[in-house]
Amino acid sequence: MKKSNFVAMILGTISCIFFALGMCMAMIEEWNAFKPGIVVGCVGLVFALITVIVWRKMENKAPIKITGKAVLTVVIGVIGALALGVGMCFCMVWNNMVPGIIIGLVGIIVLLCLIPLCKGLK
Repeated sequence: MKKSNFVAMILGTISCIFFALGMCMAMIEEWNAFKPGIVVGCVGLVFALITVIVWRKMENKAPIKITGKAVLTVVIGVIGALALGVGMCFCMVWNNMVPGIIIGLVGIIVLLCLIPLCKGLK
């Protein structure tokens, strides 16, 4: 394993832990920690951005160019991830299984649409 991949793996894991913990803090009412959860989730997002920057620097890659396709890809990814997360919340937190499963499946389908968008069809 290359050093850059190892560093990216460690930083990515840290960012995922912070983000997941923050979202749990915000969504689970019994914890009564909505505002601190948002802060911890944002720390996870900052670590994710740092991970991308550090990895690209270690790989000697050019900075990411912001194009219309890149923005569209990010927007579709965010919509798909949010739909999947809302579906999971419907099922696990609010005890609405059928709408949760439907919303979660829509989120998965939207995320699967990212594959041809990023890689293209041949």
